[in-house]
Amino acid sequence: MANLNPASINAKPAPMARHFANIDAIMPEFGLIDAQIALDGAAWRGYQWALTRRGRRVVMHISGDQSPTRTRYKIIALIFLITTLNYADRATFSIAGSAAAAELSLTPVATGYILSAFAWAYALAQIPGGALLDRFGTKRIYVGAIALWSVLTAAQALVGTVPFLPVVGTLFVLRFLVGLAEAPSFPGNARLVAAWFPAAERGTASAIFNSAQYFSLVAFAPVMGWMVHSYGWRSVFWMMGVIGVVAAFIFARSIHGPDRHPSINEAELALIRDGGGQITLESGAKQGVAFNWANIRPLLANRMLLGIYLGQYSINVLTYFFVTWFPIYLVKERGLSITQAGFAAALPAICGFAGGLVGGVISDRLLKQSGSLDRARKVPLVLGMVLASTILACVWLDSQSAIIAVMALAFFGKGIASLGWAVMADVAPRKLAGLSGGVFNMFGNAAGIVTPIVVGYIVAATGSFDGALAFVAAHCLLTILSFTVIVGPIRRLEIAE
Repeated sequence: MANLNPASINAKPAPMARHFANIDAIMPEFGLIDAQIALDGAAWRGYQWALTRRGRRVVMHISGDQSPTRTRYKIIALIFLITTLNYADRATFSIAGSAAAAELSLTPVATGYILSAFAWAYALAQIPGGALLDRFGTKRIYVGAIALWSVLTAAQALVGTVPFLPVVGTLFVLRFLVGLAEAPSFPGNARLVAAWFPAAERGTASAIFNSAQYFSLVAFAPVMGWMVHSYGWRSVFWMMGVIGVVAAFIFARSIHGPDRHPSINEAELALIRDGGGQITLESGAKQGVAFNWANIRPLLANRMLLGIYLGQYSINVLTYFFVTWFPIYLVKERGLSITQAGFAAALPAICGFAGGLVGGVISDRLLKQSGSLDRARKVPLVLGMVLASTILACVWLDSQSAIIAVMALAFFGKGIASLGWAVMADVAPRKLAGLSGGVFNMFGNAAGIVTPIVVGYIVAATGSFDGALAFVAAHCLLTILSFTVIVGPIRRLEIAE
């Protein structure tokens, strides 16, 4: 039993009696021989306590009125940085592609297939990746994924230097494997947001990590363009590989579930829990949710989810055009140098990043004001896609600055509409958060298979990107149709156990 020292307790006898019982009850579980009670503040309303284990000793902090910590903001900042690296790795070949194609004698069709290789694997691995997250928890799977995709990214720098290995086949395989490795990333992000954020903050949190796709080009496209110009296209892959391995170590040390994070206090935990956050989601992963094909059936038979899947596929057509062909479009169609294209791609990326944050804030404010989840998610999405469809105007423009301005407006709108992951956090069955995110992302990233290949064939057949821009704009309108006509009311899908 605990050896308590009453002289170290600065408290009124009656209130502390209840805490003596609590301490005695938990001490044997920790195998403790000594304890100290430290009092925080003089307020005695709403006692809360937290344990900090130090060897075989526990310090108990008791406080009254307690302000919530902001640990969840640190978590979303880390997710944002990791997702920035994730998208930068995807964009490596689009930035280095022109120089690599010239050196390796790649045709537009071959380039299209290489650019699509990532998405083939990424889409196909979403369901297994989501199931692994549900089975083993986000941290373990995500850390391994970051390290693996970083090593595979670095390996692309060796293409063309190893005798007897076909260039196109080797590049396709390596980018395919990067896609496999990155598959758990966005379902993992969605799980962390579902665990760490109340519903009223989920739109902004999801928009923050989703906006990393734009910030990655803001941060890395100019650097990559400069490195290609100064040190050759292979240097880009070496750089991203090294950064990714370092990031894996940082992520491993910093990510924990809300119920076990050392920096969170009871007030923030209560705020998340009472707001609908699934604070034990990562702890529950230890028991494991075994994969079962029967679990996929209700996810594919629900009209609301099918509409969400179609909408995410359509909006990702714009995403994949941007991260695969857009820099090449600026070089081949608009006459920019590789370095200029890297910097020019940054402005639309900045606008997409800003739009993503604006969309999340608007959505959460609408939710607080109206109480309607349906309205809060759909209004920004429809308005954003209307703006994104203006990308078609580039067909009739000749000025480079005007084209960049229209692209910036289109990607600002796309950013506003990027609420798919917030919607999934709202509707996914509680026991299948990882698997639901995997199915959703599988459909969404089918656009990564279709878009680079279709654009490659259009450019090869017509010698122009005009048809490609029309293809992208049509999918903006399809996104609106999906969410306004097919989805219906947005609500959580309940599946009987």
